Amino acid sequence: MNIDKTSKTLEQQLDTLEELIEQKSLQSGCKPKITFAIGDLQGCYDELRRLLDKIKFEPEKHVLWFAGDLVNRGPNSLRVLRFVKELGDSAITVLGNHDLQLLAAAEGVFQPKPKDTISGLLEAPDVAELLDWLRYRPLLHYDKSLKFAMVHAGIHPKWDLQLAIDCAMELQDVLRGKHYRDFLEQMLSWNKAKTWKSKLQGMERLCFISNCLTQMRYCDDKGRIQLNISSKEAHKKGYIPWYQVAGRSCKKTSIIFGHWASLAPETVKTKHIFALDSGCVQGGKLTAMCLQDKNYFSVHCRDAKAYS
Repeated sequence: MNIDKTSKTLEQQLDTLEELIEQKSLQSGCKPKITFAIGDLQGCYDELRRLLDKIKFEPEKHVLWFAGDLVNRGPNSLRVLRFVKELGDSAITVLGNHDLQLLAAAEGVFQPKPKDTISGLLEAPDVAELLDWLRYRPLLHYDKSLKFAMVHAGIHPKWDLQLAIDCAMELQDVLRGKHYRDFLEQMLSWNKAKTWKSKLQGMERLCFISNCLTQMRYCDDKGRIQLNISSKEAHKKGYIPWYQVAGRSCKKTSIIFGHWASLAPETVKTKHIFALDSGCVQGGKLTAMCLQDKNYFSVHCRDAKAYS
């Protein structure tokens, strides 16, 4: 795992990757694009642009994956949304909990907190177009050729890849349908279901799926999820990160996720697990990982006080 290399080394690394892609394209007759996955943006537009400069982003050559939470807490959520939307097919993003809260706030069923920074976005002239685009983003993305899945928070330990995809699509259909407001109104207060059961139904099922894909961090050893718990309390009570549950059904799938700023990418040692939220909006870094060679690139937040 390589993080924060010198500029010269980064240039050599990117050039080598370009050469390998070129060789593969000559062999296959089609040229695949280099893919970079990026952690939680949360309105950190300036850092995003500096990170894209660092990886020499070109829409014709590259695809960007965003691990959710495009908006909130940072200063430029509106610019981030507009920019990512304008990238078109060069960007793939999954929904995070802050993205869902933005949709809920727009529907009047969520009251932003003092630290939230979405009021300006909600007053933008193109807000309806932006939120309609956001509402149609997936909750899970899987690329069969790259053999990578991406979610915002995690995949429940009892879900294999196909079940995770099916559950994500089930909730996506609701968010893209006529009655999405009903779900948004319930999702923030419905935490009754702690354990996955295939017989879960209705709002309880939808909210459990949402909690897993957009909010989950800790589970017990049986896969019972625990939301809103600190790392210290989780450790004391015997809860463990969702990806460390023994017998996890999705062990062989490479999974990219964000949502967990205290998990530095280099500290996660579980095979096939890639945590990309490095806490930019808290004054940390914005991190990207190249899926083809699993190398990391990052830029520091320039103004930590302004974001906190």
